Amino acid sequence: MSNSRARWTEHQVEQIVGNLLRLGVILSASVVLLGGILYLSRYGMDSPNYQVFRGEPSDLRTFPGIVRNALSLRRRGLIQFGLLLLIITPIVRVAFLTFAFVKQGDRIYVVITLIVLSTLLYSLINSV
Repeated sequence: MSNSRARWTEHQVEQIVGNLLRLGVILSASVVLLGGILYLSRYGMDSPNYQVFRGEPSDLRTFPGIVRNALSLRRRGLIQFGLLLLIITPIVRVAFLTFAFVKQGDRIYVVITLIVLSTLLYSLINSV
């Protein structure tokens, strides 16, 4: 491998991963908080009916539906989107680590993180 390519140190990678995780959690919590405040401002005084179970609407069970609802600033859509961001945060971490290991030239860890990343993406796609 050429020495002209700048390599990242382990400390730099750890710092970036830490910042990614922090940003993901803070962003997720902020979106859920916003959705929760909007939801409670509208429905906070309503009495729940525990005799009838009502699941999530079908548009809040798919990725495109959740994004569409969140972009429309719908309360439940914002909450769902914040939770989706929380789920996606570790996936972004693994994707970044794959890139970092490529940049460091560590082929074994590239293969391992690609396997982990493909497993995570497969699980996410099949659950939504």
